[in-house]
Amino acid sequence: QVQLVESGGGLVQAGGSLRLSCAASGRTFSSYAMGWFRQAPGKEREFVATINWRGGSTYYADSVKGRFTISRDNANNSVYLQMNSLKPEDTAVYYCAASKYNLGREIIDDYNSWGQGTQVTVSS
Repeated sequence: QVQLVESGGGLVQAGGSLRLSCAASGRTFSSYAMGWFRQAPGKEREFVATINWRGGSTYYADSVKGRFTISRDNANNSVYLQMNSLKPEDTAVYYCAASKYNLGREIIDDYNSWGQGTQVTVSS
């Protein structure tokens, strides 16, 4: 099992930037893909971005493509989400998640370990 702790959320104006971090412990970090998901009030949890075990391949939801960047540092057991040009519709609780596999996909059932979430609020 993997323990995940997110940080970096907060309140930002539209057009601003935030960088989320997720620290992992437990299973060997470099052996599995990582993902970011988000959940807005009254909505289902949705995929945001994923990165494979080595960090050489990434995939994004269309809604964030070109604005968000996922990266990982296997030496420090961490994954990041750089969020630029934020919009009010990006407001949600953001979760990092560890995949059961080394290749990242957008399928939520691929992920079996979740952090507690960090709130991101974008004001208009």
